[in-house]
Amino acid sequence: MASVMGFSGFGKKARTFDLDAIFEHTRRTAIERRQRVLEERKKDDQMQEEGESSKAVKPSVLAPRDNAAAATSRKQESGSSSDSGSDSDSDSELIGPPLPPQYTAQDDDGDLVRPPRPSGSTAHSDDDDDDEEEEEQDDDDDNPVKKIPDTHEITLQHGTRTVSALALDPSGARLVTGGYDYDVRFWDFAGMDQALQAFRSLQPCECHQITSLQYSNTGDVILVVSGNAQAKVLDRDGFNVMECVKGDQYIVDMAKTKGHTAMLNSGCWHPKIKEEFMTCSNDGTVRTWDLSSEKKHKSVFKPRSFQGKKVVPTCCTYSRDGKLIAAGCQDGTIQIWDRNLSVHTKFHCRQAHIPGSDTSSICFSYDGVTLASRGGDDTMKLWDIRNFKKPVNVATGLPNNFTMTDCCFSPDDKLLVTGTSMKKDQGNGKLVFFDRASFQRVYEIEVTNASVVRCLWHPKLNQIMVGTGNGLAKVYYDPVKSHRGAKLCVVKNQRKERQAETLTQDYIITPHALPMFREARQRSTRKQLEKDRLDPKKSHKPEPPVSGPGRGGRVAAHGGTLSSFIVKNIALDKTDDSNPRQAILRHAKEASDNPYWVAPAYTHTQPEPLFAEDSEEDEEAEKEPEWKKRKI
Repeated sequence: MASVMGFSGFGKKARTFDLDAIFEHTRRTAIERRQRVLEERKKDDQMQEEGESSKAVKPSVLAPRDNAAAATSRKQESGSSSDSGSDSDSDSELIGPPLPPQYTAQDDDGDLVRPPRPSGSTAHSDDDDDDEEEEEQDDDDDNPVKKIPDTHEITLQHGTRTVSALALDPSGARLVTGGYDYDVRFWDFAGMDQALQAFRSLQPCECHQITSLQYSNTGDVILVVSGNAQAKVLDRDGFNVMECVKGDQYIVDMAKTKGHTAMLNSGCWHPKIKEEFMTCSNDGTVRTWDLSSEKKHKSVFKPRSFQGKKVVPTCCTYSRDGKLIAAGCQDGTIQIWDRNLSVHTKFHCRQAHIPGSDTSSICFSYDGVTLASRGGDDTMKLWDIRNFKKPVNVATGLPNNFTMTDCCFSPDDKLLVTGTSMKKDQGNGKLVFFDRASFQRVYEIEVTNASVVRCLWHPKLNQIMVGTGNGLAKVYYDPVKSHRGAKLCVVKNQRKERQAETLTQDYIITPHALPMFREARQRSTRKQLEKDRLDPKKSHKPEPPVSGPGRGGRVAAHGGTLSSFIVKNIALDKTDDSNPRQAILRHAKEASDNPYWVAPAYTHTQPEPLFAEDSEEDEEAEKEPEWKKRKI
């Protein structure tokens, strides 16, 4: 078979490669090669030093182990020229794990001419340097401000209107932005270059503003909450997976409807159950849904005021373990329920914020006992749900002009972050950082000359995403402290646009070619338009009215029916009918001489008229006056 197919490896099992082992082998090879180069360079330097200082040191004294120690020493004193000193400084640090302490000892002159010192007899200066470095590292660990990744930033142009929603998947590979322009844009950090262009843009809710976006805990679907009453679930590529059902707005009891009946305000996924999510609406309910059942909600929570009246929830969230559901309401209250008990609240703070101000965001800390709320009264408060009557700390002077301004905790739970709103041309919007323990404003970042609406601190990437009021989405990162994310796209060069290769047709002009092979030359559009104007069909010229009796199925101006003919003749008849008696009797003589209509019909049945002869008395009576007749 091998001879027939033409190769000798036919039938053998394919080799498998262990990438980790290959990388480890490559790393070790690089370290060994680097050490070998440094050893040779050290030998040359030592030979020069020996020649200048006229020291008689035998080459056999330097053992191979001493050569390795000299190559890995961190500091080496030398009284030679500046060139040799610069070489020793540049080679002081090596790649790889450090050597044991017994191999790093040196003589006072920098020459290894004796066995290495014991580990307990190292120089005190090295210990002091190490202690100082450890203290600096401890200070950096204790100071949470040092961990803020704000040294670099990239700007993603979502549009021109407010970016009202941000979401980042759990792995940190894709960012989703939504705004007042009804658009949802998808950004892939690994696929973008320095042009920073979104790979997809769509309008999932038509002409409704996007108010909230969030990836599920598995990162495979996205919850889209907009200004309509139906939330949508999209997959990673933006295709529709589910749309919640709309409730009946004519039913008074909102628990009896299958879905929301008014616009949505917020929504989020359950942190543990991947198929459950929650939404809150202006119909005064907080509803939980199951991804597998879109026909009806899973459970209903109805916030109530102190008088028992309906209250509109403006924001909602789950606790970190998913056992509690919290909602901030328009009357300034924060109400928390047990997820399995939807009737009565478990925790209830009636005066969290000023009544009538929309609570824009509530967020649980990573330890699960602290709650942060961002109010429409320009404050941010920190609460302990175990003592929910009074806030632990309050921060004021934080302008808030949006109903979705965010607040969030840092990944180490030591800082609290929120954004500030600014009116047009009245300053820059800021991202403000508060220490959780003291609640002091420890740091702030001026983002842009517009309001800062959304903020998100991803724990895995250690990068901060910000949505602004002028259509920008900014990503703050640190090349050392951050991981992946924005670091993947800023290192890629912008791709050059490939010019479309167009095939042009070459015309061969042959004067004596046949007319059937000639191509029509392009004529001027003006002449063509003038020609089309003269054509009644192309110019859509209306037909003139028909004069005369009519033709081609068209009726003339006076009409071709009997009614139109009679009307025309009546209009032309101008006989004087001022005396109606004469007008009737003018046909009496002709009717009596030539009967046509009535008399011939009764010729056989009409009796003959018999008239009595008039007497003389009757004639005299007729001649008497009328007054005499009445008297008689």
